[in-house]
Amino acid sequence: MNLSFLRPLYDRRGDWVTVYLDATRTGENADHELQLRWQALRSKLRDQGADQATVDAVAVAVAEHPHQPGPYGLAIFANAGEVVRLETLSAAPAIDEARYGPLPHTMPLLAQRGEDVPYVRVLADRTGADLEGLSVGGAPRRRTVTGSETFPLHKVNVGGWSHRHYQLAVEEAWKRNATDVAAAAVDLADAVGAEVIVVGGDVRAVQTFTGRLPQRWRDRLVSTDAGSRHAGADDNTLDDVTIQAIAEVAESHVREVVDRYGAQRGADQAGIGLADVVTRLQRGQVDTVLLANDPSSTDMLWIAPGDPTLIAVDERLLRESGVDDPQRVRADDALVRAASGTGANLALVSPGEVPLQHGVGAVLRYADASIAPS
Repeated sequence: MNLSFLRPLYDRRGDWVTVYLDATRTGENADHELQLRWQALRSKLRDQGADQATVDAVAVAVAEHPHQPGPYGLAIFANAGEVVRLETLSAAPAIDEARYGPLPHTMPLLAQRGEDVPYVRVLADRTGADLEGLSVGGAPRRRTVTGSETFPLHKVNVGGWSHRHYQLAVEEAWKRNATDVAAAAVDLADAVGAEVIVVGGDVRAVQTFTGRLPQRWRDRLVSTDAGSRHAGADDNTLDDVTIQAIAEVAESHVREVVDRYGAQRGADQAGIGLADVVTRLQRGQVDTVLLANDPSSTDMLWIAPGDPTLIAVDERLLRESGVDDPQRVRADDALVRAASGTGANLALVSPGEVPLQHGVGAVLRYADASIAPS
């Protein structure tokens, strides 16, 4: 998981208000129930010492957020009297949370948000296609492709000697249009760094499109007959196929990291356990942090404001480095900040899924000669 989207949070000094709120509205008293949930969190923030201006900014964000149908949640991060980031969660959070402290509490967001996998989605028919591409951390790019061939596009029983010729002309028109769509899809996939292309829509158009893709993309293609370009068509099934394709790519990334971690553990003991991972992050040596998503964890670390590499298991180590005011925070929050600040990736795993000490491990960018086996 690339954490670059979190950097604007860590660039700001001062304490943070973090809120995870079930914003689902159902029933006649839905708005009142939402306000009761928020008021309970607001009371917790006051008890934790959160400043009034920042709490008020969150209150405005909750009140003004547009209503959405179905279950959903809000993740809100506020600092120095303003909401810095607000994300709509696709499902309600497991529990409503409100925290005030030196770092934003990002783990619940990361666990639900998952990894950004760059992709292209193609909704095709025999005249062209609607394309959507998404890069890591980028805004969706959309374009409509209208094939160069507009006639003939429909097979009809014309009869007589010209029937076969007419039918072949229609098929050639489909193929040329599919070639135009495939070229546009490849250009968009290259632009966003796509790891998967999902294509749906008209069955024949999907088949023809697939045949026009370069071989290097066919291994990363997921096709379905779901979806339609007709006005008012229900694309929920195509959405589901796209989400599943992205999830499978993200899962393959985690498996790859776990395999690399296992091979590294077989060679030496680098990147194992909380203390060693902290040391490697201080050196900028970590390629990927493996972290168990454990909300009940009580592990804590010490940090210094401003510098994500100033992280330690012992307050004394930071004071010896010249830090006057070390701050004690949840270990997972500190590790996420350090990973983001040093350009490391994050792989979230379930507790017990991987043999980790204190729920943390690291795949290293390079070996340390001082610990290399003889």
